[in-house]
Amino acid sequence: MSQRGLEALLRPKSIAVIGASEKPERAGSVMMRNLLAGGFAGPILPITPNSRSVQGVLAYPSIDKLPITPDLAVICTHHRRNLQCLEQLGQLGCKTVIILSSPTSQFAELKQCCQRYSIRLLGPNSLGVLAPWQGLNASFSPVPILKGKLAFISQSAAVSNTILDWAKHRGVGFSYFIALGDSVDIDIDHLLDFLARDSKTSAILLYLEHIHDARRFLSASRSASRNKPILVVKSGRTKRAQKLLGEQQNLDAAYDAAIQRAGLLRVQDTHEMFSAVETLSHMSPLRGERLFIVSNGASPAAMALDALFRRNGKLAILGEETTKALKIQLPETISLHNPLDLKDDSTVERYIAALKPLLDSHDHDALLLIHSPSAIAPCIQTATKVIETIRKHPRGKWLTIFTNWCGEYSSQEARRLFSEAGIPTYRTPEGAITAFMHMVEYRRNQKQLTETPALPANITANTARAHQCIQQALEQGNSRLDTHEVQPILEAYGLNTLPTWIAHNSDEAVNIAQQIGYPVALKLRSPDIPHKSEVQGVMLYLRNANEVKASAQAIIERVNQNFPHARIQGLLVQSMANRAGAQELRIAVEQDEVFGPLIMLGEGGIEWSQETQAAVALPPLNMALARYLVIQAIKSRKIKLRGAPQSLDVLALSRLLVQVSNLLLDCPQIVRLDIHPLLASGDEFTLLDVSMELSSIDGDPRTRLAIRPYPSELEESIKLKGGAECLLRPILPEDEPLLKDFIGQVTKEDLYYRYFSEISEFTHDDLANMTQIDYDREMAFVAVRHPKTTPEIIGVTRAIADPDNVEAEFAVLVRSDLKGITLGYQLMIKLINYTREHGISRLNAITMPENRTMIKLAKKLGFTIDVQFEDSIVNLSLEL
Repeated sequence: MSQRGLEALLRPKSIAVIGASEKPERAGSVMMRNLLAGGFAGPILPITPNSRSVQGVLAYPSIDKLPITPDLAVICTHHRRNLQCLEQLGQLGCKTVIILSSPTSQFAELKQCCQRYSIRLLGPNSLGVLAPWQGLNASFSPVPILKGKLAFISQSAAVSNTILDWAKHRGVGFSYFIALGDSVDIDIDHLLDFLARDSKTSAILLYLEHIHDARRFLSASRSASRNKPILVVKSGRTKRAQKLLGEQQNLDAAYDAAIQRAGLLRVQDTHEMFSAVETLSHMSPLRGERLFIVSNGASPAAMALDALFRRNGKLAILGEETTKALKIQLPETISLHNPLDLKDDSTVERYIAALKPLLDSHDHDALLLIHSPSAIAPCIQTATKVIETIRKHPRGKWLTIFTNWCGEYSSQEARRLFSEAGIPTYRTPEGAITAFMHMVEYRRNQKQLTETPALPANITANTARAHQCIQQALEQGNSRLDTHEVQPILEAYGLNTLPTWIAHNSDEAVNIAQQIGYPVALKLRSPDIPHKSEVQGVMLYLRNANEVKASAQAIIERVNQNFPHARIQGLLVQSMANRAGAQELRIAVEQDEVFGPLIMLGEGGIEWSQETQAAVALPPLNMALARYLVIQAIKSRKIKLRGAPQSLDVLALSRLLVQVSNLLLDCPQIVRLDIHPLLASGDEFTLLDVSMELSSIDGDPRTRLAIRPYPSELEESIKLKGGAECLLRPILPEDEPLLKDFIGQVTKEDLYYRYFSEISEFTHDDLANMTQIDYDREMAFVAVRHPKTTPEIIGVTRAIADPDNVEAEFAVLVRSDLKGITLGYQLMIKLINYTREHGISRLNAITMPENRTMIKLAKKLGFTIDVQFEDSIVNLSLEL
């Protein structure tokens, strides 16, 4: 996402304050006071016609009288002057502006003015920016800020001030503290891209109330979270809260799904938010999920244990060596288990004696130290010895350690000492466990982000047939399809519905039932009554003609009585499915105002609530993501596993979900889908009742998705020198095994030319980063031989664009034994055409002078060749 102007916002060399004032209650006075107190080293340029100086700094009467063009300007005047000031700043060439206050009626004009002059705008209604490493406090905040490694981005001024106040008291510092305001221009995605590359930022905390552009947010979040942990606090879970905040009414579970999909972690409330700040400020990377607990009392340890198991955490198991070491150090009365209870009479010496073997041990991944106030082991003295022991231990700085010094009066100073030492500390055992589980859940989300999906077996798709049925329905003005009408569309994607017939009256229903055999089910068909249960419109296990006829007449009578104006389009007749031992599930697709189509999975029922009874995912789904959705539904009890003769087949259900996802991607006219009930018996699934809603699509249908799907339209068959055929296509996450095999057939010399270093082996994470790409940010094309039988990758080319989409770095690699067959040339032609079509202005790469094959290919393609003999590199550049 565009980074233009962000350097001037977050690392300005000069700042102008429009509306600077000597009156303490004025915004211009607060801004000047904060800038001066922050220690900003560059020129501060107050602008006011009312005074020759402001707070001892020479002032200027108007913007056009400034001696230099400021990098950053802060408009603190009455909002009536906003547009005039912005126009003048644009004419002066100012790069970035913060507006503290503006009514919504101005937003459109402010945005137009910014676009006209290429100004980047923070706000309006922004609290401002604090960057303590730059000595920058261009904010309206009353609280000073400390230096740290945590960046905070907030959509609420009130929450921003609260966090700053709390952080000052706890000694927590920040790299950047940015209050967005209404985000007319600069938004979260722009800042995430900047902070992901910032050396002073090691972790990011977001406070969200809404998302303006889901695709941009997810793209930036996913990219940033691969390098730095990002925690999210999202308010507005309920409809009432969303209304209060002025948000779009949407499903909160969609935010959960999006945050997990991007590899972030959502914390639930203010208490967790403060714990998250503490954790992120002092966090060491978590290498596993096994926790060991030490306490000088059983009760606090039990509280921690309860909290850990409530959140599905894991306890470490003591190994033989650690047990022996502890046995030597501790009295025989101490039971050597996890949690390790050192007893109420534990001295400081006993605490440290237990700590040393645990610091040596590899049996755990994290250590929680709990201390209750004790006359025998005073809080401060024990804390001081613990800090000293950890500092002196060779593994001290690498271990993940949490502390919980219980109490307030006697423990407050101990917690301050831990914070100063960079060791996370919490007031309660539950708070410490919450912090640990934040890290565990973040680690799980990151693992999910890079999990290699399996290739789904038996996936079929007759897209042309589905398109034909959908187009025919729309041309007939039929936007709501029932089970009978949707049957051919679903069957085109291997989704088997129960055979369904339409009867226009009770006599026809009897005739159909006699032909297909009893027992049968009878269902109302009416576009005006979507929920058949409202009129008892479903009758099951009808065993003879009399029952069918009576049931048909009864359904019609109930409709006429309760919904006299409803249209009755007949009755659906189905054979009764064998429900013995089967489980009823529900799969639904709904449109979300923010994230577009959502896929929901649960058990359903008449009173089904999407908010509480459905697990939610964002398409597109692959097998790994679909499996995660199923497991999430089971763990959260949205699907309750029952002791059926054939238990639910997770893999088969995942495959069905992938088919539903593919159907949505290929047929964007589908805006709603409800499969209910879905009868599941082992690996067999029958769709008993289905409804679908259609709508004509204007514009690019792919933009409705929050995550860009695989661009199948870029697939292309080519012929190599010698006549062999090959498929050029974008890379897929499922390509990881093929890519690993490909790299194994590239010589060490060619790999050295490509990566500028000797690489013995690529890890799973390396390969995941190469195959699981964001098609909005980068592109990689693979050349695949025998794509339909025994596919193998024989060449790869990729380009990664800069955030402003101006230039892109490219690379190309072909199998070492397949050179000279025009493969590299055709891969590069494919990449050049793609980047040109997507607005890239220049392709760049660096190679070695010894890589003559690459240099020769670049010359043939029209690249400029610049040999840097001193650095032993060759710069390749192509204007597109």
